[in-house]
Amino acid sequence: MKKQDYLFSYEVYDSIADLNEQDAWLLNEAREVTAAAYAPYSNFNVGAVAKLSNGEIVAGTNQENASYPVGICAERVLLGSAASLYPNIPIDTIAISYDNTGGASSHPISPCGMCRQALVEYEERVKQPIRLILSGLDGKVFIIEKANALLPLSFGSVDLK
Repeated sequence: MKKQDYLFSYEVYDSIADLNEQDAWLLNEAREVTAAAYAPYSNFNVGAVAKLSNGEIVAGTNQENASYPVGICAERVLLGSAASLYPNIPIDTIAISYDNTGGASSHPISPCGMCRQALVEYEERVKQPIRLILSGLDGKVFIIEKANALLPLSFGSVDLK
């Protein structure tokens, strides 16, 4: 038997004020776009804003549905929009924020498992890592250099060959 370790590291900032100008702008956009989310059931609005390698900006918000499995997360809305509007253009950075209208929004949250899988697939497809900026409406900010760090031992296209 051989034991393997998985090392995960990320940057932690006390607030948006500690970020460089470009990252702070992108995170602020993600915080603002949470207002466009459709989350009447959970009251948990999520916004994601991406800067693509061609300089374009794309946003997405979570979209709930009374038939719960039909809803879609902000990250996957963003990925679908980016892939449709700018096919095969890599995403440099995605900022993700949320507004928990029934509670605190003061700490970073991480994409769900389904979104992690979608992010890894996008990274593989365009052959470039996606940098993630995670935060609530205020408080600490996490920066993760590549989305696939959130999904070790992920399932991918190579597994289907």
